[in-house]
Amino acid sequence: MKFKLELGGRELIFEVRDWASQANGEVLVRYGDTTVLATCVMSEQENENLGFFPLTVNYEERYYAAGKIFGSRYIKREGRPSDEAILSARLIDRAIRPRFPEHLKRAVQVIVTCLSWDGENDPDVLGLLGASLALSISDIPWQEPLGVVRMGYMDGKFVLNPTYEERERGEVDLILAGIEKKGQILINMLEVKAEETKEEVFLEGVKKAETSLRKLIVFQEQIKKKLGKEKILLEAPVPDPELEKEIKEFLGKRLEEALYEKKKEKLERMAEVNNLKEELVYFIEGKYPEMGKTKYAQNFFEKEIERLLQENILKKELRPDSRKLDEIRPLNCEVGLLPRTHGSALFCRGQTKALSILTLGAPGDQQLLQGMEIVGKKRFMHHYNFPPYSVGEVKALRAPARRDIGHGMLVEKALLPLIPGFEEFPYTIRVVSEMLSSNGSTSMASVSSSSLALMDAGVPIKRPAAGIALGLIQDGKDDYKIITDIQGPEDHHGHMDFKVAGTRQGITALQMDVKINGITQEIFRKALNQGKKARIKILDTMEKVLPEPRPKLSPYAPCILTLQIKPEQIGEVIGPGGKVIREITEKCGVEIDIEENGLVFITAETEKAGQKALDWVKTITREVKIGEIFQGKVKRILNFGAMVEIAPGQEGLIHISELAPYRVERVGQVLRVGQIVQVKVISIDEQGRINLSLKQAKKNL
Repeated sequence: MKFKLELGGRELIFEVRDWASQANGEVLVRYGDTTVLATCVMSEQENENLGFFPLTVNYEERYYAAGKIFGSRYIKREGRPSDEAILSARLIDRAIRPRFPEHLKRAVQVIVTCLSWDGENDPDVLGLLGASLALSISDIPWQEPLGVVRMGYMDGKFVLNPTYEERERGEVDLILAGIEKKGQILINMLEVKAEETKEEVFLEGVKKAETSLRKLIVFQEQIKKKLGKEKILLEAPVPDPELEKEIKEFLGKRLEEALYEKKKEKLERMAEVNNLKEELVYFIEGKYPEMGKTKYAQNFFEKEIERLLQENILKKELRPDSRKLDEIRPLNCEVGLLPRTHGSALFCRGQTKALSILTLGAPGDQQLLQGMEIVGKKRFMHHYNFPPYSVGEVKALRAPARRDIGHGMLVEKALLPLIPGFEEFPYTIRVVSEMLSSNGSTSMASVSSSSLALMDAGVPIKRPAAGIALGLIQDGKDDYKIITDIQGPEDHHGHMDFKVAGTRQGITALQMDVKINGITQEIFRKALNQGKKARIKILDTMEKVLPEPRPKLSPYAPCILTLQIKPEQIGEVIGPGGKVIREITEKCGVEIDIEENGLVFITAETEKAGQKALDWVKTITREVKIGEIFQGKVKRILNFGAMVEIAPGQEGLIHISELAPYRVERVGQVLRVGQIVQVKVISIDEQGRINLSLKQAKKNL
């Protein structure tokens, strides 16, 4: 069946065609000519031993969707997901995860496949809409559907579901998911990329999105009434009052004392909490041999932590480390830590410590992007590493996890608006952030450390940026508290993760997800304001250490010299089969990159080597004028004259009649190969061929 809805001046089509007939739910979503298939499947068996909900979300790009064949010469099928695909999968995951029942222990997999892409409409929002409807009409236990929109801000106004071209021109790219609760739209998930935009703009964007979100939710509800399957009934955990009473008696005040021990650091406090949990398990196992009782006790222990955290923050405004609700942990910054890197900085916020290292490279070091949506080059990269020692664990080191890629891209998004343009600063820039110690919001710490590393390297960024994470504690009714700089149990047991990054001028990136139904616009406004105060305070600390970019690049950074030549001269610089450019790079020890418009970039370890190569290219591309005299080298002897190289890559012909003031029978009587002679340019024909004279050059001596 097909269902249509007008949205943003275009038609949104949901179609249930029974293509994936063995899935629990499936839907085809089309907007313009962009089409995605969303499916969801739930396993038959429950896994009670997992301490988390086993949800997997995959976003699958297919090159055929864009009419492309990519890959190497030997492998043409899609391989590992691109970073863009991973980010889209995380976007969907963050929005749908809170809508599942807390006690669901069956594995659920949501797969969104892009089948067709029109180059105008991004499939990521469609994927989330498709996942929402597929879950809604399936028999998988899931709450009411989500509304999802993308909002672009350009020329002082918001545009619903902008095209790629409109997003490129816009100041803000905002993805917003929400639900309706008692007639009110609650914000379920946010993803924002911005150009140092004021907080008020985002409040306006969320307000303007309300109508469309409500429209999408009602539309899905109507489809659900027609096609929705009856939800599978799950056995809710049966309360065990006697066991809970026993656990409370066993714990007494010990859990609260362990959580709120003022004299101890977080690691010591959490070690005591974990020890207490082990004691509880040992106690329950000794008294009740059955596995179910032990698992129940472990779950109840975690709920007790959440209850204590909630009660202390809501009633007493008391946090585990005794900070005020809007207080940031102690800050410390250092720059120039590593002697041979191009830039380095350490940012510490409490026990969270991020070390960022910057490397500058040639224009040719840019990352080549080849995906379904993006084909091009990337000159600014941020990569995030989260080694196990940062949380005191022993784990195998593997390829970057989805979380690492997501955090890295969030920081990259936050810093990109501040990076100088290619014309001003033609370097390729890579920043790597190493998490040395983790205790809450390492991604936002990376924004600060990376910003400092950029300035330490002398990259002329517009201004420094900082990031902060805020949380929420709510009682399920109207009482709530927003907390700044969340850590440890506040992060794990809190109800919101609100990450905001930017400068003194405004926000550059924002990411929010929740563990509850959603947040009101009032909470959103207060979180923005509280985040701004924290951001400014962090920037104050950073600017005391390094207020602006260093005036010079590191002596270990490469030197880049530029030269503009005519596009038609590119072939002269490259030479036949790359002979000329290869000779320059080998003899000067440089890298040369040439743009299609004739802009030449010479990258060298020293300025001297770069200047040598630059002079060489200048000589090659120098426009020879009639009447000029050159010292040339005889390259070839012909029957009718000789070819003389007057500059690298430039040759001219001395006709036999121009060799001497008398008749010459054979060219070899006057010239030999390799001989250095002085010649004069006497003419240049329409094809650019140069004619030289040996006898006229002698007259000018």
